[in-house]
Amino acid sequence: MSDQMLRSALGQYPVPTFENPAFNTPKPLSECTVAIVTTAGLRTEGEDSWKPNDSSYRMYAADERGMTLGHLSPNFDRSGFVADINVAYPIDRLQEMADDGVIKATAPRHASFMGAQDENMDTIRMDTGPALAEEFKHDGVDVVLLTPV
Repeated sequence: MSDQMLRSALGQYPVPTFENPAFNTPKPLSECTVAIVTTAGLRTEGEDSWKPNDSSYRMYAADERGMTLGHLSPNFDRSGFVADINVAYPIDRLQEMADDGVIKATAPRHASFMGAQDENMDTIRMDTGPALAEEFKHDGVDVVLLTPV
């Protein structure tokens, strides 16, 4: 499928509108523990492959670097990720920010979802997303860096 065909197909999906979304004013970043949530479909050797329409997430320790990009889209260019994991999962850049005092700390765990979701967005919004938020709350996470892939 060409990029233009893919853009045309995905451009037809409705985008929900959220009236009065919740918002909390965060602490200064220098006082925040930050976690990454990516939609790169990361996986480690031995983990099951992602399946289409999988609304689950996977957690990885901050020191884990052995992930591969499991994104299901055949149109996704993986070469940047192969050259540098930070393209989709900027864990080293986040640690540098912690080392420099820009943020208080890097979270002990980070998460990956499978991107290119359509029918499952309600499940992620109402079920797995809040479940992940609870895990991050337990880990002391203040701010999440989203890296859509």
